[in-house]
Amino acid sequence: MPVLETVLWSVGSLIVGLLLGFFIARTVTKKMLDKNPPINEKMVEAMMSAMGRKPSQKQVKQVMAQMNRYK
Repeated sequence: MPVLETVLWSVGSLIVGLLLGFFIARTVTKKMLDKNPPINEKMVEAMMSAMGRKPSQKQVKQVMAQMNRYK
């Protein structure tokens, strides 16, 4: 029985470790994305300028609103 007990403890510890690691990584990633959003208005303006358009502030706001809507 000691072998079975060792295997069960090992599997249980592995499952708990994986779950704990997943939730910690998820929390840290969410905080990081809230602190440093992946895209902002300056980036949208730079992308539109790179495509050969000079965007107005209204267009930039529309793009940001669309992106925020699909978060």
